[in-house]
Amino acid sequence: MKKCKALFNIFICVLCIVSCSSLKKEVIPKIKGYQLVWSDEFKKDGRPNDQNWDYETGFVRNQENQWYQKENAFCKDGYLVIEARNENKMNPDFTTIEDKDWRKNRDLIHITSSCLISKNKQEFTYGIFIMRAKIPTQIGLWPAFWTLGLEPNWPTNGEIDIMEFYKGDLLANVAWESNSKWKPVWRANKYPISKFNNENWVNEFHVWKMEWDKSSIKLYVDDQLLNEVDLKETYNLTNHKNPFHKPQYLLLNLAVGGVNGGDFSDVKFPSKYIIDYVRVYQKQE
Repeated sequence: MKKCKALFNIFICVLCIVSCSSLKKEVIPKIKGYQLVWSDEFKKDGRPNDQNWDYETGFVRNQENQWYQKENAFCKDGYLVIEARNENKMNPDFTTIEDKDWRKNRDLIHITSSCLISKNKQEFTYGIFIMRAKIPTQIGLWPAFWTLGLEPNWPTNGEIDIMEFYKGDLLANVAWESNSKWKPVWRANKYPISKFNNENWVNEFHVWKMEWDKSSIKLYVDDQLLNEVDLKETYNLTNHKNPFHKPQYLLLNLAVGGVNGGDFSDVKFPSKYIIDYVRVYQKQE
Protein backbone atom coordinates (compact mmCIF):
# COMPACT_ATOMS: atom_id res chain seq x y z
CA MET A 1 0.00 0.00 0.00
CA LYS A 2 2.84 2.38 0.91
CA LYS A 3 4.54 1.56 -2.41
CA CYS A 4 1.37 2.43 -4.37
CA LYS A 5 1.03 5.68 -2.43
CA ALA A 6 4.64 6.60 -3.20
CA LEU A 7 4.16 5.86 -6.91
CA PHE A 8 0.99 7.96 -6.90
CA ASN A 9 2.86 10.89 -5.33
CA ILE A 10 5.61 10.62 -7.95
CA PHE A 11 2.97 10.60 -10.70
CA ILE A 12 1.36 13.75 -9.27
CA CYS A 13 4.74 15.52 -9.10
CA VAL A 14 5.52 14.66 -12.74
CA LEU A 15 2.06 15.83 -13.78
CA CYS A 16 2.59 19.15 -11.99
CA ILE A 17 5.97 19.66 -13.66
CA VAL A 18 4.49 18.99 -17.10
CA SER A 19 1.54 21.28 -16.39
CA CYS A 20 3.79 24.10 -15.17
CA SER A 21 6.00 23.74 -18.25
CA SER A 22 2.93 24.01 -20.46
CA LEU A 23 1.81 27.14 -18.65
CA LYS A 24 5.21 28.74 -19.19
CA LYS A 25 5.17 28.08 -22.93
CA GLU A 26 4.51 31.35 -24.74
CA VAL A 27 1.49 31.44 -27.01
CA ILE A 28 2.09 33.63 -30.06
CA PRO A 29 -0.96 35.88 -30.40
CA LYS A 30 -3.20 35.71 -33.45
CA ILE A 31 -4.22 38.70 -35.53
CA LYS A 32 -7.71 38.55 -37.00
CA GLY A 33 -7.64 38.15 -40.78
CA TYR A 34 -3.90 37.39 -40.77
CA GLN A 35 -1.75 34.32 -40.33
CA LEU A 36 1.74 34.09 -38.89
CA VAL A 37 3.99 33.30 -41.86
CA TRP A 38 7.39 33.62 -40.18
CA SER A 39 8.95 34.40 -36.83
CA ASP A 40 12.19 34.12 -34.93
CA GLU A 41 11.71 33.73 -31.19
CA PHE A 42 15.46 33.32 -30.46
CA LYS A 43 14.85 30.49 -27.99
CA LYS A 44 18.00 28.46 -28.70
CA ASP A 45 21.22 29.72 -27.12
CA GLY A 46 24.12 30.31 -29.48
CA ARG A 47 24.37 31.68 -32.98
CA PRO A 48 21.10 33.02 -34.51
CA ASN A 49 19.27 30.68 -36.89
CA ASP A 50 21.24 30.64 -40.16
CA GLN A 51 18.07 29.80 -42.08
CA ASN A 52 16.85 33.30 -41.21
CA TRP A 53 19.93 35.49 -40.93
CA ASP A 54 23.12 36.44 -42.67
CA TYR A 55 25.53 39.19 -41.58
CA GLU A 56 27.11 42.32 -42.95
CA THR A 57 30.88 42.53 -42.58
CA GLY A 58 33.14 45.55 -42.31
CA PHE A 59 32.62 49.30 -42.35
CA VAL A 60 29.39 49.50 -44.35
CA ARG A 61 27.51 52.83 -44.38
CA ASN A 62 27.06 56.35 -43.03
CA GLN A 63 30.73 56.66 -41.96
CA GLU A 64 29.79 54.71 -38.85
CA ASN A 65 32.54 53.79 -36.42
CA GLN A 66 31.72 50.14 -35.82
CA TRP A 67 33.13 47.20 -37.74
CA TYR A 68 30.33 44.71 -38.36
CA GLN A 69 31.01 41.04 -37.65
CA LYS A 70 28.76 38.09 -36.87
CA GLU A 71 30.50 37.32 -33.57
CA ASN A 72 28.69 40.21 -31.86
CA ALA A 73 25.24 38.64 -32.32
CA PHE A 74 24.15 35.75 -30.12
CA CYS A 75 21.05 34.22 -28.56
CA LYS A 76 20.88 33.82 -24.79
CA ASP A 77 18.02 33.11 -22.37
CA GLY A 78 15.38 33.57 -25.08
CA TYR A 79 16.71 36.82 -26.51
CA LEU A 80 18.81 37.93 -29.44
CA VAL A 81 21.62 40.17 -28.21
CA ILE A 82 23.46 42.51 -30.57
CA GLU A 83 26.47 43.82 -28.68
CA ALA A 84 28.68 46.80 -29.48
CA ARG A 85 32.16 46.35 -27.95
CA ASN A 86 35.52 48.02 -27.61
CA GLU A 87 37.85 45.86 -29.66
CA ASN A 88 41.15 46.93 -31.18
CA LYS A 89 42.45 45.24 -34.32
CA MET A 90 43.69 45.97 -37.81
CA ASN A 91 41.31 46.95 -40.59
CA PRO A 92 41.86 44.28 -43.26
CA ASP A 93 40.57 46.69 -45.94
CA PHE A 94 43.05 49.44 -45.05
CA THR A 95 45.01 50.93 -47.95
CA THR A 96 46.34 54.37 -46.99
CA ILE A 97 45.12 57.29 -44.89
CA GLU A 98 45.01 59.34 -48.09
CA ASP A 99 42.42 57.03 -49.63
CA LYS A 100 39.17 58.94 -50.27
CA ASP A 101 37.13 55.86 -49.32
CA TRP A 102 36.44 56.16 -45.57
CA ARG A 103 36.16 52.38 -45.36
CA LYS A 104 39.77 52.02 -46.45
CA ASN A 105 41.54 54.99 -44.84
CA ARG A 106 41.04 53.75 -41.27
CA ASP A 107 43.99 51.59 -40.29
CA LEU A 108 42.46 50.36 -37.04
CA ILE A 109 39.12 49.01 -35.81
CA HIS A 110 38.21 50.29 -32.34
CA ILE A 111 34.55 49.19 -32.06
CA THR A 112 32.74 46.09 -33.28
CA SER A 113 29.04 45.29 -33.56
CA SER A 114 26.62 43.26 -35.72
CA CYS A 115 24.08 43.78 -38.47
CA LEU A 116 21.82 40.80 -39.18
CA ILE A 117 20.10 40.67 -42.57
CA SER A 118 17.48 38.27 -43.92
CA LYS A 119 18.30 38.91 -47.60
CA ASN A 120 17.94 35.78 -49.78
CA LYS A 121 16.56 33.94 -46.75
CA GLN A 122 13.38 35.66 -45.54
CA GLU A 123 11.73 38.32 -47.73
CA PHE A 124 8.18 39.62 -47.71
CA THR A 125 5.74 41.76 -49.69
CA TYR A 126 3.12 43.36 -47.42
CA GLY A 127 2.10 42.22 -43.97
CA ILE A 128 2.29 43.13 -40.30
CA PHE A 129 5.86 43.15 -38.98
CA ILE A 130 6.38 43.15 -35.20
CA MET A 131 9.47 43.37 -33.00
CA ARG A 132 9.64 43.44 -29.21
CA ALA A 133 12.93 44.82 -27.96
CA LYS A 134 14.83 46.90 -25.44
CA ILE A 135 17.05 49.41 -27.18
CA PRO A 136 20.21 51.14 -25.89
CA THR A 137 19.68 54.90 -25.72
CA GLN A 138 23.07 56.36 -24.85
CA ILE A 139 24.07 59.29 -27.06
CA GLY A 140 26.27 57.96 -29.85
CA LEU A 141 24.41 54.66 -30.31
CA TRP A 142 22.16 53.98 -33.28
CA PRO A 143 20.02 50.80 -33.03
CA ALA A 144 17.62 50.02 -35.88
CA PHE A 145 15.00 47.60 -37.19
CA TRP A 146 14.40 48.26 -40.88
CA THR A 147 13.80 46.83 -44.34
CA LEU A 148 15.29 47.21 -47.81
CA GLY A 149 14.16 46.07 -51.24
CA LEU A 150 16.10 43.67 -53.45
CA GLU A 151 16.94 46.11 -56.24
CA PRO A 152 20.72 46.61 -56.31
CA ASN A 153 20.78 50.37 -55.77
CA TRP A 154 19.63 52.53 -52.87
CA PRO A 155 17.25 54.33 -52.60
CA THR A 156 15.66 52.90 -55.77
CA ASN A 157 15.01 49.72 -53.76
CA GLY A 158 13.06 51.58 -51.05
CA GLU A 159 13.79 51.74 -47.34
CA ILE A 160 11.45 51.42 -44.35
CA ASP A 161 12.79 52.31 -40.90
CA ILE A 162 10.35 50.63 -38.55
CA MET A 163 12.57 51.70 -35.68
CA GLU A 164 15.75 53.68 -35.45
CA PHE A 165 17.04 55.73 -32.56
CA TYR A 166 19.78 58.30 -32.17
CA LYS A 167 20.46 61.48 -30.16
CA GLY A 168 17.40 61.01 -27.94
CA ASP A 169 14.88 60.55 -30.74
CA LEU A 170 12.91 57.63 -32.15
CA LEU A 171 12.45 57.80 -35.92
CA ALA A 172 9.90 56.14 -38.20
CA ASN A 173 10.87 56.67 -41.84
CA VAL A 174 10.07 55.68 -45.41
CA ALA A 175 12.39 56.55 -48.32
CA TRP A 176 12.47 56.13 -52.11
CA GLU A 177 14.38 57.79 -54.95
CA SER A 178 14.01 61.43 -55.97
CA ASN A 179 14.59 62.74 -59.49
CA SER A 180 18.34 62.69 -58.75
CA LYS A 181 19.98 59.29 -58.66
CA TRP A 182 21.24 58.23 -55.20
CA LYS A 183 19.20 60.96 -53.50
CA PRO A 184 16.12 59.87 -51.50
CA VAL A 185 12.74 61.37 -50.84
CA TRP A 186 12.24 61.01 -47.08
CA ARG A 187 8.94 60.79 -45.24
CA ALA A 188 10.41 60.88 -41.75
CA ASN A 189 8.88 61.47 -38.35
CA LYS A 190 10.92 62.04 -35.20
CA TYR A 191 9.75 61.54 -31.60
CA PRO A 192 11.85 62.50 -28.55
CA ILE A 193 11.54 59.65 -26.08
CA SER A 194 11.25 62.28 -23.35
CA LYS A 195 7.72 62.98 -24.62
CA PHE A 196 6.44 59.48 -23.85
CA ASN A 197 5.81 60.55 -20.23
CA ASN A 198 7.53 57.46 -18.87
CA GLU A 199 10.65 57.99 -16.79
CA ASN A 200 11.50 54.29 -17.08
CA TRP A 201 10.98 54.09 -20.88
CA VAL A 202 14.64 53.47 -21.64
CA ASN A 203 14.78 50.45 -19.31
CA GLU A 204 11.69 48.70 -20.68
CA PHE A 205 10.85 46.48 -23.63
CA HIS A 206 8.68 48.05 -26.32
CA VAL A 207 6.80 46.74 -29.35
CA TRP A 208 7.40 48.20 -32.79
CA LYS A 209 4.98 47.40 -35.59
CA MET A 210 4.60 48.03 -39.30
CA GLU A 211 1.31 47.57 -41.13
CA TRP A 212 2.12 47.42 -44.85
CA ASP A 213 -0.44 46.74 -47.57
CA LYS A 214 -1.07 47.79 -51.17
CA SER A 215 -2.25 51.23 -50.14
CA SER A 216 -0.09 52.41 -47.22
CA ILE A 217 2.67 51.88 -44.69
CA LYS A 218 1.89 52.61 -41.03
CA LEU A 219 4.58 52.56 -38.34
CA TYR A 220 3.86 52.23 -34.60
CA VAL A 221 5.50 51.89 -31.21
CA ASP A 222 3.41 50.39 -28.41
CA ASP A 223 0.33 50.89 -30.63
CA GLN A 224 1.02 54.63 -30.99
CA LEU A 225 1.03 55.65 -34.66
CA LEU A 226 4.32 57.36 -35.54
CA ASN A 227 4.09 57.67 -39.31
CA GLU A 228 1.71 56.86 -42.18
CA VAL A 229 2.66 57.02 -45.85
CA ASP A 230 0.31 56.67 -48.84
CA LEU A 231 1.85 54.38 -51.44
CA LYS A 232 0.36 56.47 -54.23
CA GLU A 233 3.16 58.91 -53.41
CA THR A 234 6.13 56.53 -53.25
CA TYR A 235 7.07 56.13 -56.91
CA ASN A 236 10.75 56.61 -57.73
CA LEU A 237 11.07 59.77 -59.80
CA THR A 238 13.90 58.22 -61.83
CA ASN A 239 12.36 54.95 -63.08
CA HIS A 240 8.70 55.62 -62.09
CA LYS A 241 8.51 52.28 -60.27
CA ASN A 242 7.14 51.79 -56.77
CA PRO A 243 9.59 49.83 -54.58
CA PHE A 244 6.95 49.14 -51.96
CA HIS A 245 5.01 46.72 -54.13
CA LYS A 246 7.99 44.38 -54.16
CA PRO A 247 9.68 42.16 -51.54
CA GLN A 248 11.71 43.66 -48.72
CA TYR A 249 14.19 41.96 -46.39
CA LEU A 250 14.84 42.66 -42.71
CA LEU A 251 17.84 44.26 -41.01
CA LEU A 252 18.64 44.38 -37.28
CA ASN A 253 21.72 46.33 -36.28
CA LEU A 254 23.44 48.40 -33.62
CA ALA A 255 25.54 51.17 -35.14
CA VAL A 256 27.89 53.54 -33.32
CA GLY A 257 28.72 57.14 -34.25
CA GLY A 258 28.66 58.00 -37.94
CA VAL A 259 26.76 60.81 -39.61
CA ASN A 260 23.71 60.46 -37.34
CA GLY A 261 24.86 58.61 -34.23
CA GLY A 262 27.21 61.43 -33.32
CA ASP A 263 29.75 61.66 -30.52
CA PHE A 264 29.99 58.34 -28.66
CA SER A 265 32.81 59.27 -26.27
CA ASP A 266 30.54 58.83 -23.23
CA VAL A 267 29.14 55.45 -24.25
CA LYS A 268 29.87 52.66 -21.81
CA PHE A 269 30.79 49.51 -23.71
CA PRO A 270 29.72 46.80 -24.10
CA SER A 271 26.27 48.07 -25.04
CA LYS A 272 23.41 45.70 -25.83
CA TYR A 273 20.39 45.82 -28.13
CA ILE A 274 18.12 43.05 -26.81
CA ILE A 275 15.41 41.58 -29.04
CA ASP A 276 12.69 39.28 -27.74
CA TYR A 277 11.15 38.29 -31.09
CA VAL A 278 10.50 39.31 -34.68
CA ARG A 279 7.24 38.19 -36.35
CA VAL A 280 5.61 38.62 -39.73
CA TYR A 281 1.89 38.14 -40.37
CA GLN A 282 0.21 38.24 -43.78
CA LYS A 283 -3.44 38.36 -44.83
CA GLN A 284 -5.15 35.00 -45.11
CA GLU A 285 -6.12 34.06 -48.62
